[in-house]
Amino acid sequence: MSFNFIEKLPIPMVTKERYPMGPELVKIKEEKDAEIRKIFTGESDKFLLVIGPCSADNEEAVLDYCTRLAKVQEKVQDRIVIVPRVYTSKPRTTGLGYKGILHQPDPEKKPDLYNGVLAVRQLHMDVIKQTGFTTADEILYPENYRYMQDILSYAAIGARSVENQQHRLVASGMTIPAGMKNPTSGDLSVMMNSVIAGQSSHDFIFRGWAVNTTGNDLTHTILRGYTDNHGTNHSNYHYEDLQHVCQLYGEKDLNNPACIVDTNHANSAKKFKEQIRIAREVLNSRRYSKDVHDLVKGFMIESYIEEGCQKIGEGVYGRSITDPCLGWDDSEKLIYEIAENC
Repeated sequence: MSFNFIEKLPIPMVTKERYPMGPELVKIKEEKDAEIRKIFTGESDKFLLVIGPCSADNEEAVLDYCTRLAKVQEKVQDRIVIVPRVYTSKPRTTGLGYKGILHQPDPEKKPDLYNGVLAVRQLHMDVIKQTGFTTADEILYPENYRYMQDILSYAAIGARSVENQQHRLVASGMTIPAGMKNPTSGDLSVMMNSVIAGQSSHDFIFRGWAVNTTGNDLTHTILRGYTDNHGTNHSNYHYEDLQHVCQLYGEKDLNNPACIVDTNHANSAKKFKEQIRIAREVLNSRRYSKDVHDLVKGFMIESYIEEGCQKIGEGVYGRSITDPCLGWDDSEKLIYEIAENC
């Protein structure tokens, strides 16, 4: 047979009982969710910053990084709301390579999905406990969302997932912002259709249940650049691109028009230092146009303790083992610059 059934994994309810959110953490999440919601509805003029490593591959380094972020957040809290990227599942273009701590709690050891499920929940909760931040993650496997549903404050649907029906339907049942990236092809109609689907109610099958969702009014767009049929990267964060998204929103009957600009990936052609220049350009565009100002609610930035990336096993503490990231010094300076200009 083509499937080998290795072991039965704990259902989300059991996992939540093993690692429960205590009253103090529930209160933190409720307050953070309310603050973030106001950014997307326009009730708050604060700027959202979803920032952190490409992949959360090492718990010690991730907690160290988030602790540093917490000190910066105190200084910019009147202008910026930071949500750390704690991405525990990584999409792979070929399906090969490190797929995140969900698959491998230790990147240098064999896959262990049972302990991976537990490690994901534990890591997100440890960030809340130690820093007061609630977190963001990519929803790569929609059926796994329930393991983290009571913890996350932001969910991203990736460029390779955004056309998938199940991702769209699950997003419609979320109560937190769900960002729909433009697909790798760059077709913005796909992204907009995903926003429509996410904001609408649906009936479908989920984890063996017939379910109904009411729609998620915080479903929104993420611009991350794209790749053409020759494999060349193209950006879509420029003023004209942002005005075009404004126009697309104007043509649709959608709640809370909003866009997050991903400063890495195809927008930077994975030249991680370019994230600084890209952020500056988008901030200039926001100052130039009220429509763009009201549309762009924040940035998604890849950042870690040490800049660049490394191969698994090289052992440099706080350096990405997937896509290259800004280092801490550049990241800290950029956050302060964004706070002064957003």
